[in-house]
Amino acid sequence: MKKIPLCLIGCGGMGHRHILAYKELENSGIGNIELMAVCDLNPKNADLGRREVERLFGRTPLVFTDLGEAVSHPDIAAVDVATDPAVHHQVAVPALEAGKHVLCEKPLGITIRACAAMIAAAEKSGVVLATAENLRRDPPNRLARAILDHGLLGDPYLMIHNSLGGNNKMVITPWRHLKDKGAIGLDMAVHFTDIVQYYMGAFDQIYGTGWIIEPVRYKPDDSGLQLESYVERLKTFPDSIEATGEDSVCAMYKMKSGAMVQFTYAAGGRGSTGFERSVHGRLGALYAPGDRNGRPVVLRCEGQQFEGAEILPLLPDFQMSEITERLFGAKVVTYELDFPPIDAKHMAIEMHDFGEAVLKGTKPEVDGHLGMTAVAAIYGAYESALAGRAVTMDEILSGQVRAYQQEIDAALGLD
Repeated sequence: MKKIPLCLIGCGGMGHRHILAYKELENSGIGNIELMAVCDLNPKNADLGRREVERLFGRTPLVFTDLGEAVSHPDIAAVDVATDPAVHHQVAVPALEAGKHVLCEKPLGITIRACAAMIAAAEKSGVVLATAENLRRDPPNRLARAILDHGLLGDPYLMIHNSLGGNNKMVITPWRHLKDKGAIGLDMAVHFTDIVQYYMGAFDQIYGTGWIIEPVRYKPDDSGLQLESYVERLKTFPDSIEATGEDSVCAMYKMKSGAMVQFTYAAGGRGSTGFERSVHGRLGALYAPGDRNGRPVVLRCEGQQFEGAEILPLLPDFQMSEITERLFGAKVVTYELDFPPIDAKHMAIEMHDFGEAVLKGTKPEVDGHLGMTAVAAIYGAYESALAGRAVTMDEILSGQVRAYQQEIDAALGLD
């Protein structure tokens, strides 16, 4: 295969973003995936996906409204799971068992057991399972990682990640405030725990808690994204919903390296706003600008400050991947773009990485295990609060500590 024939499963808001990303990948000139089919249990969503593929690619994809038919189709080699997170494992496991390679949106699963079921199915079938984590693909994050890899800070001893700010509106969808559906404290913050492990390596110990800061969430005034599928879904939203899942998480992480991480994500609280991501070592510190905004990384060391491209002479071997350079430019570490193309380019990079893993038999950058540890880092904070002590990553991954997740596993039929 020169291109992997793939079926997109889930044609809602996230699915439409994925279609835009596949178009970016094709336009790069080194596209390695052919979006040949779309699948959604809702015929209206499936039809919207078909229309979007026709509009962007000028071809009509296969359309499925039955998961079994999609994963059993002999011409489909891989699937991209962009459904609601609570059913990721219900979609991915049958696909993996059918011998299809799977790229699955984050969070990989909404419990460790859900993640583990997917990983086990992939290992048994000998196929690729990748987690769609796109923030680490951002050129400023690539530059930050290069600073760490080149030892410009010395050995990092501390990372700080604080993301504060929210209101009492539903965040995109009502289910993002329900514990058994994958609430926003997991659904969004898992992006950031992946950044923590991208910067700092493996997690070791976790101490923390989670909160429901906004107990009642209200219907948004408008869609924001202005996607046709989302505008239609917005009409079905209730006027308000009682939150049952955390919208915020706070943790201290001890990493395998011995470094510490101060971590806070709060999607509630009308008055708390701000963002900080920094890494500190004996020789200096770096300050990352956040994600998908194109602003410069700042490096401070030995009484000097460097920003963005000024850092590149200190990293003579630094080079972006070919797909990143095709989408952003050679050694571009800052940019000015609107959100839709930024979003599509980042996802195109993760899709290309998935395609390369399938075609070359290599490991994707964010495999099932890394997808699971990013989830475990969030649940570790919640489990720590219930246990009244720090917990280890090994305890979370093994299921030795899972009191918080038991209710969710029961709802998913995984208990």
